[in-house]
Amino acid sequence: MNTVYDFDALGIDGKKVALKKFKGKAMLIVNTASACGFTPQFAGLEKLHETYGKKGLVVLGFPCNQFGAQDTGSNGEIAEFCQINYGVTFPMMAKIEVNGDDAHPLYQWLAAEAPGLLGSKSIKWNFTKFLVGKDGQVLKRYAPTDTPESLAKDIEAALAA
Repeated sequence: MNTVYDFDALGIDGKKVALKKFKGKAMLIVNTASACGFTPQFAGLEKLHETYGKKGLVVLGFPCNQFGAQDTGSNGEIAEFCQINYGVTFPMMAKIEVNGDDAHPLYQWLAAEAPGLLGSKSIKWNFTKFLVGKDGQVLKRYAPTDTPESLAKDIEAALAA
């Protein structure tokens, strides 16, 4: 696999989503959780979607239950939670694993393309973020503590490229 566009995922509704449908757009890919200390970042992610979506940014949320069992609900429950509590309108995908033998191939690729601190390939916690350029290549990895608002300059640069 050479670019993000080589991958498919399942939408939170269970329908296949070919990421090539976002070709030519910058993407912010985030593993999310509904019961995490970082869960309020959904509001900031939605704001990025509203601010930059028409300029070519796609925010994609991938629920994950691998960290402290902080997203135990079904895909339907997760979708409802995100909509009711944070007004999420950006695409949410079906729940996945981001680490280990069952990690989604997209996340295996993202982690290999943009290793974390000290070269670590594993995802450390919920709300790890990956910024992907319009060419489908990973530009940067962000820690869960990096707020969506703090990514604005990098997103603007990716959109201008």
